Amino acid sequence: MNIVGWLVCIIGGIFGIGLVGGTALGMIGVVIWKIYRKCRYHISLYE
Repeated sequence: MNIVGWLVCIIGGIFGIGLVGGTALGMIGVVIWKIYRKCRYHISLYE
């Protein structure tokens, strides 16, 4: 049972790190995309 517990913790930790990392990268990507559109097409950041 101890080994199973460790595996669950490790897999859950990896999944959590991936989820948080993906969310953070997605948010940074959206901000960069909005700034690019503002510079390129002169539109609002909020559209």
